[in-house]
Amino acid sequence: MNKLPREFYTREDTLQIAQDLLGKTLVIPTGSGERVAGMIVETEAYLGTIDKAAHSYQSRRTKRTETMFAVGGTVYIFFIYGMYFQFNVVVGKTDVPHAILIRAVEPLESIEIMRQRRGEMPARNLTSGPGKLCIALGIDKTFNNEDLLGNRVWLEEEKTFSAEEIASGRRIGIDYAEEFAEKPWRFWVKDNLFVSRK
Repeated sequence: MNKLPREFYTREDTLQIAQDLLGKTLVIPTGSGERVAGMIVETEAYLGTIDKAAHSYQSRRTKRTETMFAVGGTVYIFFIYGMYFQFNVVVGKTDVPHAILIRAVEPLESIEIMRQRRGEMPARNLTSGPGKLCIALGIDKTFNNEDLLGNRVWLEEEKTFSAEEIASGRRIGIDYAEEFAEKPWRFWVKDNLFVSRK
């Protein structure tokens, strides 16, 4: 097990971290000790106070967003459409409310457990979206504010993708964010079957 260190998360360049997260493994052990894990293949960066798409735009500090102001390497969970949890990695220093949404992972370990949670379907559909991956990996609101250096959830080294292997484009579902809706702050692994949208 090679957990990412705190220094990985507390760097200043959120867009670079969003790309560097591609290829890392998200691990969540079950109560019986089995590893449910997937390799991150799609991310979206949210740049805090300046980003009209971010929950923490203009330093908006509420019960919901408070976790975004934690030190990098903290988990931020929010609920959307009254149906789905979304898993985010807080990055940067304390009180710099940047976060990166994990949009898709490629299943690696305990795929049968993922199918029990999501239903029988092709592997490529199990975790190809932020709500899907939370169900498959057993992520709910209780993961909010967890430390990624702890033992409940963490990220490990898996592989590194070169700039040529990474694509970027506009983020999904943020048309309200005016000029920030067009920022190419979504990153994904080219030609990966598990990306939610090309």
